[in-house]
Amino acid sequence: MIKYDCIIIGGGHNGLVAAAYLARAGRKVLVLERRELVGGCAVTEEIWPGYRVSTAAYLTSLMQERIVQDLELARFGYQVDAKDPAFFSAFPDGRHFFMWQDRAKTLVEIAKFSRHDAEVYPAYEDQLERLSQVVEGLLLRTPPPFPPRAIDLIDYLKLAGKMRGLGPRDLVALVKIFTQSAAEFLDEWFQSEEVKVTLATDGVIGANGGPRSPGTAYILLHHCMGGVGGHRGLWGFVRGGMGAVSEAIAASARARGVEIRVNATVAQVLVRNGRARGVVLETGEEIASDTVASNLDPKLTFLRLLDPNHLDAEFVRAIRNFRIEGTSCKINLALNGLPEFTAYPGGAPSGPGPHHKATMHICPSIDYVERAWDDAKYGRPSERPLLELTIPTMYDASLAPPGKHIMGIFLQYAPYTLREGTWDELREPFGDRVISLIEEYAPNIRQIVEHRQVLSPLDLERRFGITGGNIFHGEMSLDQMFLMRPVAGWARYRTPIASLYLCGSGAHPGGGVMGAPGFNCAREMLKTR
Repeated sequence: MIKYDCIIIGGGHNGLVAAAYLARAGRKVLVLERRELVGGCAVTEEIWPGYRVSTAAYLTSLMQERIVQDLELARFGYQVDAKDPAFFSAFPDGRHFFMWQDRAKTLVEIAKFSRHDAEVYPAYEDQLERLSQVVEGLLLRTPPPFPPRAIDLIDYLKLAGKMRGLGPRDLVALVKIFTQSAAEFLDEWFQSEEVKVTLATDGVIGANGGPRSPGTAYILLHHCMGGVGGHRGLWGFVRGGMGAVSEAIAASARARGVEIRVNATVAQVLVRNGRARGVVLETGEEIASDTVASNLDPKLTFLRLLDPNHLDAEFVRAIRNFRIEGTSCKINLALNGLPEFTAYPGGAPSGPGPHHKATMHICPSIDYVERAWDDAKYGRPSERPLLELTIPTMYDASLAPPGKHIMGIFLQYAPYTLREGTWDELREPFGDRVISLIEEYAPNIRQIVEHRQVLSPLDLERRFGITGGNIFHGEMSLDQMFLMRPVAGWARYRTPIASLYLCGSGAHPGGGVMGAPGFNCAREMLKTR
């Protein structure tokens, strides 16, 4: 029997990152992936002939530059086109709003709605930049032990040192951004409803909460970190779709000797004398290993792959209480043309306009988004959801047949647990509702749709193996972040089972295609031998 130094359960991007770093250090590594392709939620799939779709994750920004450089991802095909414009918001009264890479152009747009907001926006953006630098300094760091012991004081002093560069106002802002709602945080800066709602979308994407829910200000900050090509704050489309991210990491890992097996579902982690010793596949095959790292979410890892008798009852209770139900839905469309927005009549059908290259928002006010959340928190899909529309073929025409396009719709809210009915019953009627909503802003949308795929949270769970369809592997609220992710006492990638580790988004620093959990986990694993 071949024995490995480490087995990675799950070939999502974090698992692949962990595998690549372990192999760089000379470890013999095996990655086991349940599906027929690697990538987890960061995949490109030909779901209709000639259309290669980023079925789940659809944009990149958070992928850590150190990982990109260390793993030489550009050499393995990783290439990103930064979005410009960044955002386009259409409003029911016929007005529109652009945000650009060029701050001066953005200020002109903001001034259309509020001169005051245009004046304060540079200070707002500069403060977010300073706060982002502090938080980003924690992304590739293992959280200190918690609850702390006297011996851990040095770790906490180092943590406090990360905030040396912040002045009193920024320290207050940092506390607020971890505790306030996105709406409260933005209300302190801006007057225009149109400006505030455009910025607030980053606070609710993937969140179990509305713009007035405490904690969504941090989600806003989370989405403002990162960058493209060394330029901070930008989001972009990956050439070849999001699967190209995962394939580049996988190619880098293979070049260092990592073995990757697909169609290999792990049924159980082998535990002997309190230590992980390998895995058992659904086929019954046993594979031995000195260490095991799970890229699955915490509930799947501890409640499905392990016999609960191997775990302390209090730990099991904490994992059962880990909040992980999602409220996001992804709809993918194949189009034979481009949407024509009444708020910006330039472009289609004569040709593409700048708005087609942006993330296009349909969410006219904070109240609108809050009402959408009101539906979801009582178990109903939003009557009028927040929509983010993207057209990746504006940057990479190879993803669709000539003259055709792909549109991705990411929306809030679609609760995993429904008060009435099932997602198998409601999936397509909900998709119809979304198309009708877009039609109010782009009347030609129904005529240009050739194919449609609706992925409810239940579908995301089934297809990608994420409990509750939660794209972050668990809510990113203050009590489930950093020292507390996934649970207090176990935020350092190690688990109660010796030589079993967590390397996925259910560990610090959470969700998004960033690679940081995999990087951090590999570093901790390399300390053990």
